[in-house]
Amino acid sequence: MKLTDILAESSIVADLRANNKTEALEVLVDAMIKSNPGIEKHTILKVLLDREELGSTGIGDGIAIPHGKVPDLPQIISGFGLSKTGIDFDSLDGKPAYLFFLLVAPENSVGTHLKMLARISRMLKNTDFRNKLLHANSQKEIYQIISEEDAKY
Repeated sequence: MKLTDILAESSIVADLRANNKTEALEVLVDAMIKSNPGIEKHTILKVLLDREELGSTGIGDGIAIPHGKVPDLPQIISGFGLSKTGIDFDSLDGKPAYLFFLLVAPENSVGTHLKMLARISRMLKNTDFRNKLLHANSQKEIYQIISEEDAKY
């Protein structure tokens, strides 16, 4: 499974503006829900915030990968956000996050969930890929950059 199989262009926020972690997650979930009607915002947001309480998904280097498992979700879905100014996400390195890959999976999809997290992590190890995302200006451009990188794996 490729990331572009679960990431709709309309689930991308090209100019993520938020003052804190909770606001950032709300904006990302709102965008993801537009592409996946019928999904309950409150449930997904609660799962993501509960996961953040266990430990931040801000992994450092300006990257956050908020994720969680939701009961009764029909399929794994994803979203992406780019913050030009950075958002305090309680990252491991103490620095703001700029790139946000959101991943929400059905409760019973442990294998797929872990494989997608690993795929995203592998892609983000590529400095050129991260820099292209940081300098992107639109949903379409971000989706194209992700699609090109996704095709390599």
